[in-house]
Amino acid sequence: MISIPYGKTHIDCDFPCKAVLTSRVDQLKSDVSGRELVERAMENPIGSEKLSQLAVGKKTCTIIISDHTRPVPSRDILPPMLRQLREGNPDIAVTLLVATGFHRLTTTAELENKLGPEIAAKEKIVVHNAFDPDSNVQIGILPSGAPLVIDRTAVETDLLISEGFIEPHFFAGFSGGRKSVLPGVCDKTTVLGNHCGEFIASPCARTGILEGNPLHRDMVAAAEMAKLRFIVNVVIDDNKKTVAAFAGDFRKAHEAGVAFLRPYCEVKAVPGDIVITSNGGAPLDQNIYQSVKGLTAAEASAKEGAVLIMCAELADGTGGEGFYQSLKNCASPADHFAKCAATPQNEAIPDQWESQILARILMKHRVIFVSRPEMEKTLREMKLDYAPDLSTAVAMAKADKGEEAEITVIPNGISVMVKE
Repeated sequence: MISIPYGKTHIDCDFPCKAVLTSRVDQLKSDVSGRELVERAMENPIGSEKLSQLAVGKKTCTIIISDHTRPVPSRDILPPMLRQLREGNPDIAVTLLVATGFHRLTTTAELENKLGPEIAAKEKIVVHNAFDPDSNVQIGILPSGAPLVIDRTAVETDLLISEGFIEPHFFAGFSGGRKSVLPGVCDKTTVLGNHCGEFIASPCARTGILEGNPLHRDMVAAAEMAKLRFIVNVVIDDNKKTVAAFAGDFRKAHEAGVAFLRPYCEVKAVPGDIVITSNGGAPLDQNIYQSVKGLTAAEASAKEGAVLIMCAELADGTGGEGFYQSLKNCASPADHFAKCAATPQNEAIPDQWESQILARILMKHRVIFVSRPEMEKTLREMKLDYAPDLSTAVAMAKADKGEEAEITVIPNGISVMVKE
């Protein structure tokens, strides 16, 4: 019996399977606390002086921190960072800049929950707003030609540093490192330019790929131009507990973290006629938009013309009106993908990247969602199929692929990097 995450519960899968692909992240263990792991990493930074040394002679420091959408254990990371800064320079003025990227603004309650009441009350905090041109300033042009427009708080500081975590990312390769700057604290103009149709269409814009990835290239350039001097990035387990930490130069420390994590996440593709997956349950399976991430893992382990089955509760519906309308109103997934890929960089629109990736998958595969009955109409409008339970979905898939169809199961599609 295979347990597939679904909302806050799970779905049992007892069908004969060709393969079950799972990550080994649950094998990551630590005998010490997350904070101690961070402190050890900061005592031995990679490719950089200690943060206390970098703070000497600086009047101001901005720490880019993650927002409410990311499970970064800031309570492990920030206290050691603040301590080292003030050991090196007791008078340094510190500002925490919340990297909301293209998301909504983080609330005060969310900040208190994330940082703890003491840091939330004591430290100066600025929440980045990608949609407020007055709070952002252009500092250059990225290799792609897109303008680099970032938060003034990141520009008008003597020392720019960041926290974050490293996990596989379905088009940037991996999270962490340079992503604190782009998209983290960039204006919408820069984010849209980075997530443009041409870049998303690149075969290198995939989970686990950094080399040749055009989004990654611009992200690194943005961090360099913004003068990001030091990062503290962690790896977390399935329970969101810190199990490894990396500190130092934003390139070298991130590369070390990626090298550490990769073997735990990477699995070899076992192509199936039918591929069953999930988006890891709640909160990540809350809408169709987020579920595209898990579908990319199924796509990477599917035979040509395979049927993909996504188990997702979709408690929050589609995840965006523009995303929904673009798939509903397009003539075909192929037409939508071509339109997105041909859209000039400076004309990209919000959420275009997510609908483009879903269209890419639909060009090659039938996709069936196992979800709440209330979602059937919406799913079908978006050119997706619906099944009320997994048994029905498998029966639908076998009607297409035959009773002897081989089934590959990826219980948690966002936890693996499928090596094609």
